[in-house]
Amino acid sequence: MDKQPTIGRFAPSPTGPLHLGSLYTALAGFLQARSQQGRWLLRIDDLDTLRNIKGSADTILKTLESFGLHWDGEVYCQSRHIDVYNDIISDLQRNRLIYPCTCSRKKLTASVRKQAPPDIYPGICRNRQTPPDCPYALRIKTDNRIIAFRDELQGLIFHNIAEQDGDFIVQRKDRVIAYQFAVVIDDNLQHVNHIVRGFDLLDATPKQIYLQQLLGFATPGYMHVPIIVDEQGYKLSKQTQATAVDLTAPHGVIFKLLVLLKQNPPIELQQASVTELLSWAIAHWHPLLLKNTHAVS
Repeated sequence: MDKQPTIGRFAPSPTGPLHLGSLYTALAGFLQARSQQGRWLLRIDDLDTLRNIKGSADTILKTLESFGLHWDGEVYCQSRHIDVYNDIISDLQRNRLIYPCTCSRKKLTASVRKQAPPDIYPGICRNRQTPPDCPYALRIKTDNRIIAFRDELQGLIFHNIAEQDGDFIVQRKDRVIAYQFAVVIDDNLQHVNHIVRGFDLLDATPKQIYLQQLLGFATPGYMHVPIIVDEQGYKLSKQTQATAVDLTAPHGVIFKLLVLLKQNPPIELQQASVTELLSWAIAHWHPLLLKNTHAVS
């Protein structure tokens, strides 16, 4: 049987310009897909409208193009697929696999079981028979199955969903579809079969695999790359005021990112064009060099 072509994706949220950490992850995914003669898709995760910043999506697209990271096909926007998410939620409700939850963070903190970590839902609303007459989230029912998968950099992972996560939210009280739920449906719709993303999202992967199993979707391959941290050890992010990536010298940024990705670009390429750098990087992409490493900007 012929091997399926690699289909990867980059899925930024339009909450501001790309910073170096985001571009680092995008480059890793791009190189992985292109080194396998595969496709690299672009998705805008724009469901959380309160966090979206007008014009950010266009800025992200222009930034990727400036660095030669050209995606395949049309840009996929989550906001155009809300009906799909809602239809699947309706199916899960009919099958009694999700339930409404009115618990507040304060209530959960006060009632959490002593033997469970505070971030695991204790099932207070699990047996609710009728929808409440106040705002509620929707939680998915979990069971004691062990989710096992082999990450290409982090190795074999075992995870008990019920014990380590509990029933998690698939739709928030403000009716926004939760990230964990939307991303599983998006990847299935886009036929994504290989996901490259930051190590900080490794803990989310078992939940997503659980949903894939529940919905009958295929599980992609995963590669969680080390994240870029600053000199204090903090992840580069909008929350830590990471600055927008410098667009004045794209070739210099790409060279720096290849160094951070442990690809050891030859010094003579330091002044090469973006096209030359990316051609070299695709031909020499060796992600296992990232194993057991971390990146400091």
